[in-house]
Amino acid sequence: MRIFVTGTRGIPDIPGGVEKHCQELYPLIAALGHEVYVATRTPYIKKKQAQWKNVNLCHIYAPRKKSFEAIAHTFLAVIEAWKLKADIVHIHAVGPGLMVPFAKLLGLKVVATNHGPDYNRQKWGRSARFMLRTGEYLGGRFGDAVIVISHVIKDIIRRRCKKTAHIIYNGVQLPVLSSDRDFLDRVGVAPGNYILAVSRFVPEKGLDLLIKACQLSHTPYKLIIAGDADHETDYSKHLKHMMDVDDNIIGTGYITGEPLNQLFTHAGLFVLPSFHEGLPIALLEAMSYGLSVLVSDIPANLEVGLAKERYFKCGDMDDLKEKIDYHLTNPISPDEKLIFRSRIEETYNWEKIAKQTIAVYKETLTK
Repeated sequence: MRIFVTGTRGIPDIPGGVEKHCQELYPLIAALGHEVYVATRTPYIKKKQAQWKNVNLCHIYAPRKKSFEAIAHTFLAVIEAWKLKADIVHIHAVGPGLMVPFAKLLGLKVVATNHGPDYNRQKWGRSARFMLRTGEYLGGRFGDAVIVISHVIKDIIRRRCKKTAHIIYNGVQLPVLSSDRDFLDRVGVAPGNYILAVSRFVPEKGLDLLIKACQLSHTPYKLIIAGDADHETDYSKHLKHMMDVDDNIIGTGYITGEPLNQLFTHAGLFVLPSFHEGLPIALLEAMSYGLSVLVSDIPANLEVGLAKERYFKCGDMDDLKEKIDYHLTNPISPDEKLIFRSRIEETYNWEKIAKQTIAVYKETLTK
C-alpha cells in the first residue's frame, strides 16, 4: 500500500503527542513492506531529508500561525497525496479533520485518527474551538474509517458522528534503562531526588499548578520540567519566569535521546497535572520505566487504570501537594514496577499497534 500521512508537524524529533505517535508508528509500518509518506511542516524542520527510517518525508509549506497552520498545511498535503496517487490518506487530529471532505472529493480513501477533543485546550478562542469541533465532526462523519486512542473519544464519535470507531491505543517502547548520570550531573540533581514533568508549555498541561504545589510542600526534591513552548505566549513566558526565580526548579528545554532517558530512569516521581489529554504518551513512557506516577483524575488518565492513590483531583493544588508528599515518602514497590512494564508490553505495544493500523487500512480499501 502507498500510505500518505498528514495532520502532524512532522518527524523525527518534533515535540508533540501526535508527532511522537507518528514517529514510532510509521517506521514499523514501512518495515512491514508498505510505502509510507509523511507530510512535514517546513517551519519545524531543522534538517531537510528525503527519508527517515524508510519513511518518505514530504516537506510542505505551513504558515507559522497557530490558528491557521494545521488547516493550510493539510490542504496542501492532501493535494500532494492526490498527486502521489496514495491508496490511503491518514489524517491525524481534529483540526486537520476539516480537510477530510476535500480529500474525499478528490477520490481518496481517508482514515482519520482522533487524538482527543483539542477544542477543550485553554489556548483556543471561541472561533478556533468552533473550527476544531467542526473538524472533529467532519473527520468522524466522512472518513472511510475512524481511529480513536481511548474509549472516551470513541463515545464522542458515536454520539456526535453516529459512527463506530476503531480503538487503537497510543504506545511506547520498553526502554533500556540508563546507567549513566552525566546529564543529571550537568543539571545538578542526584538520582531519585527529583520530581519529573515532561510537557509542552501550554495552559492545559497544568505546569503552573505543579510548580505552586511543589513550593507549598517544601520538599527537598528538585522539580525538573523537560519541555518548551511551540509558540511563545504570555503563559509560556510566565511559566519560564516562575522557573527562573525558584532555585528548586530546573527547566531543561525540549530534550530527547540519552538526556531524556536519564531523567526518566532516575526520577523519584513523575507528575502529569493535565486538565486535558487524549491518551498521554508521557504517562505511558513513565510507566514503561517503572516510575512512581501521579496524575490528574481526567477521563484519559483514568482510562489507564492506575491505583486510586496515583490520582489527584484535577486542578486541586492542595490535593496535588498532599499526594506529592505521600508518594515521595512511599516509593513504588518492585511488584508495581513490574505491573507497569508488563501492562505497557501487553496493551501499549507499538508492534501490535502497527498491525492493527494496517488492518484498518486494508479494511478501508475493500469498502
